[in-house]
Amino acid sequence: MRRGCHVVSEPIAEPLVAPTSRVPFDEPITDWRHRHLLDVDNLSKEEILRILSTASAMAEVLDRSVARTPALRGVTIFNLFYEASTRTRSSFELAGKILGADVINVSGSGSSVEKGESLVETLNTLSAVGADAVVMRHHASGAPWLAARTIQGHIINAGDGQHAHPTQALLDAYILLEEFGDLTGRKVVIVGDILHSRVARSNIWSLTTLGAKVTLVAPRPLIPASMAPGAGEPEHPLALPSVQVAADLDEAIVGADAVMALRIQNERLQGKLLPSSAEFARRYQLTAERVAMASPHAIVMHPGPMNEGVEIAVDVAHGPQSRIEAQVSAGLAVRMAILFLLIRGGA
Repeated sequence: MRRGCHVVSEPIAEPLVAPTSRVPFDEPITDWRHRHLLDVDNLSKEEILRILSTASAMAEVLDRSVARTPALRGVTIFNLFYEASTRTRSSFELAGKILGADVINVSGSGSSVEKGESLVETLNTLSAVGADAVVMRHHASGAPWLAARTIQGHIINAGDGQHAHPTQALLDAYILLEEFGDLTGRKVVIVGDILHSRVARSNIWSLTTLGAKVTLVAPRPLIPASMAPGAGEPEHPLALPSVQVAADLDEAIVGADAVMALRIQNERLQGKLLPSSAEFARRYQLTAERVAMASPHAIVMHPGPMNEGVEIAVDVAHGPQSRIEAQVSAGLAVRMAILFLLIRGGA
């Protein structure tokens, strides 16, 4: 079985992420237009599916007895992480190494950043020592866009502030497409801290592009102002594709094909008045009883890290409908595909 894939007992629609017939590891890619991956909002449906079909082929590479390919031999990739990360950073590091690249990790702690070096200075340093690509996580929204204007190398956004997390959204789409074959008309409920979630923002773009219907569920203080009832579609830095917004999870979850829980980002709350953890769990926790209200085939997802017992019950997180471990596994193949397409094909 390929990593990140789930085998279902009943046939479903033909998967849209079937592997490409052949990954041209030793040939240039001439039909990929993107040099950077800053978010998913500028990717077409066809481009998203191209990434995911390439990821499916990469998953087959991972099933080899020796999971290695020289596709990016001679390429130098820097992982530049100003925020803590386990899943994203480790999967990008492993993805680059499996593809034959040299991967170097740089963090805010233990580097010249601690001595006051600016982001631009750090980027110029990486460029000067030969960075072909920089995988970047930063606490400031928009930092990857600055990076893309600063250096010649490819920039991959691994999470910027509260703004975007495109690789997480793509791996989530991979899981959903492997499960359902087509997302047209599928109902996806995202519940939790929407306001501070870069994962939610990127998922809204990718899922609506793929045809899904997205419902956001959260206490009113954790819904972005642009998405609050009555906000319309203003020109607003948080403006996103039209989605349904609800405050009652018990109503919103009915008939859902997939439910994604998000943790409360206490580090970003800055004094907002919110329910206690116990009250939040009572109203918004994914419990077995609530999941039973969704479609019988519904799956449960979480981008991590999880606070089990708060936004998701332990038995649900590790139950038969959970695809949380599959999400982690799929991240490796998806990030391999992103590195491969951008570096070999990006103009």
